[in-house]
Amino acid sequence: MRPTGNKGDESALETLSTKDFYYDLPEDRIAQTPEEKRDHSRLMVIHRKDGCIEDRHFSDIIDYLNPGDLLVMNNTRVLPARIFGKKAETGGKVEFLLLKRLDEKRWETMVKPGKKALPGAKIVFSDKLQGEILETIDGGLRIVSFDYEGVFEEILGELGTMPLPPYIHETLEDQERYQTVYAKHNGSAAAPTAGLHFTEDLIERLHQKGVATAEVTLHVGIGTFRPVKCDNITEHHMHQEAYQVPEATALAIAETKAKGGRVIAVGTTSVRTLESVARDHGGQVVACEGATDIFIYPGYRWQVVDGLITNFHLPESTLLMLVSSFYNREAVLAAYRRAVETGYRFFSFGDAMFIE
Repeated sequence: MRPTGNKGDESALETLSTKDFYYDLPEDRIAQTPEEKRDHSRLMVIHRKDGCIEDRHFSDIIDYLNPGDLLVMNNTRVLPARIFGKKAETGGKVEFLLLKRLDEKRWETMVKPGKKALPGAKIVFSDKLQGEILETIDGGLRIVSFDYEGVFEEILGELGTMPLPPYIHETLEDQERYQTVYAKHNGSAAAPTAGLHFTEDLIERLHQKGVATAEVTLHVGIGTFRPVKCDNITEHHMHQEAYQVPEATALAIAETKAKGGRVIAVGTTSVRTLESVARDHGGQVVACEGATDIFIYPGYRWQVVDGLITNFHLPESTLLMLVSSFYNREAVLAAYRRAVETGYRFFSFGDAMFIE
């Protein structure tokens, strides 16, 4: 399904191009390692009512949340989905990134080097794991069938490494730092990074204040981070990502709205889950599971989310377009330029922004 925009702003949508979401980012602003303590990262707070911006630390988020507010978090867990093998015939080294499980043995994968990873090629990863490339699909991805004995996730735990984004060049010493403290369900190729700032202690203090939390699951795929290659952003198509909304979360959202509280999404993946479900169910969040290809950009009519906690995203990315939709494109880009000038850290291990 194509994204649903604000019908009253279609002319504005047609004029937006990818370059309208560009900002200049020096390489030294890209965070290579996480902060020593999760909630010690910086926090830029943007007040939509008056445009005021405050510079705080993430632990201060508690000052901006009210009793009766509801934080919705994505509890997906990142698989150690980068594995290395050798071609059975030649011994050539091959790198696989597992993106989406199709059934018990078949996965959608990204393979490097791709030119020689042709259908029929057999790969040896270890004495416990072998694979065969079945076909090439859109975007140069491969469908791979794996043969193994035992539990696949346990084998991945032995062989795999965290699929850190390509702009991170440092080695991650503690693999759990690329997981949220509330991660539960394996399935993601990347972390929902806005959640990386939360600690168990901070969540407990929020609960003591009367701020509730609820969970959704959206398994993050590579499509979220793929560049927009068309000039007119409305022509971009998102890849699908699987999601699940439990009954308790649907009830918590309805109750929060009924009592006048705010529903605050932790990260763009939580946004995409909630807004997808509302789009498909008459504006309501119901317990369900499915897959979403929703693409949110300026002009979108928001239905559920009242506040957004997010990291700083790549120039010209769909994630920056989503954030711009929630507030104002010019104001968001101005805030990004301000963040660059004042030393904020960007991307997955970087600092956070709260738009209320």
